[in-house]
Amino acid sequence: MEHSEWLAQQFEQNRGHLRAVAYRMLGSASEADDAIQESWLRLSRSNADAIENLGGWLTTVIAHICLDMLRTRASRREEELPARETPNAEEMNAEQEMVIANSIGAALQVVLDSLAPAERVAFVLHDMFDIPFETIATIVDRTPAATRQLASRARRRVQAGSDRQGTARVQQQVVEAFRAAARDGDFEGLLRVLAPNVVLRCDRAAVELSTARRNQGAPVLEPEVRGAAAVAETFKGRAAAAQPVLIDGVAGLMWAPGGRPMAVFRFRHEGGRVAAIDLIADANTISGLNLEQLA
Repeated sequence: MEHSEWLAQQFEQNRGHLRAVAYRMLGSASEADDAIQESWLRLSRSNADAIENLGGWLTTVIAHICLDMLRTRASRREEELPARETPNAEEMNAEQEMVIANSIGAALQVVLDSLAPAERVAFVLHDMFDIPFETIATIVDRTPAATRQLASRARRRVQAGSDRQGTARVQQQVVEAFRAAARDGDFEGLLRVLAPNVVLRCDRAAVELSTARRNQGAPVLEPEVRGAAAVAETFKGRAAAAQPVLIDGVAGLMWAPGGRPMAVFRFRHEGGRVAAIDLIADANTISGLNLEQLA
């Protein structure tokens, strides 16, 4: 076996681990692949015979590459980070699936995106891949003690993000319960998820839309409706076509016939109940909202 062939074989044996590290570092499958390609180029240009621990060497190299990519990303001060792509299941081997499944979870990728590059590297390498701080220190150019502080600070922010994720899940459950009760005409079910003093506010476009659709059985909306009973009566037997969405990161609903958002239901949550609903149909207002459709 030629040396180049042997080296490629050794690299392939480490590819799954490298991809898991790079994906968690960068939050993008395509960028992870770019980092892996660059690590292969660096290995092919190195004196591989002098490397005692190839797996450790490659992990360090790809961590350096990812750190550089994160710093470049931060220096551009991008407001929107690259899309967090989920690796194709067919491309992932069992090791990758296990690593990602046992790590912090895709839902908290957004929290990792908020960390400074060095914090993210320290946290991912230590807490997810059990790399010692002494090794990480050489990557982030800090002392081991300072590196430990980086990881600790990142860990606190991740924990805070985890708490927020739990709140988001509760909000989604409340919105789904509201949608199901409205669709089924379950008045009592609506009362259970609405705060007693809930207020429904409809913009002018929503009122006009409801007036135009009254011949189809839709209720004519008032600009403002107060109280759980009145709001429940307004939505009872309605919202069958509404879809769950995140509206600027908060659980809500969207009516989008033909895929075009025509109205959104923006919820304000308090104490596990719906405290307010803004029904928005103005096209300009909707276009300024960040809508993320949920499955």
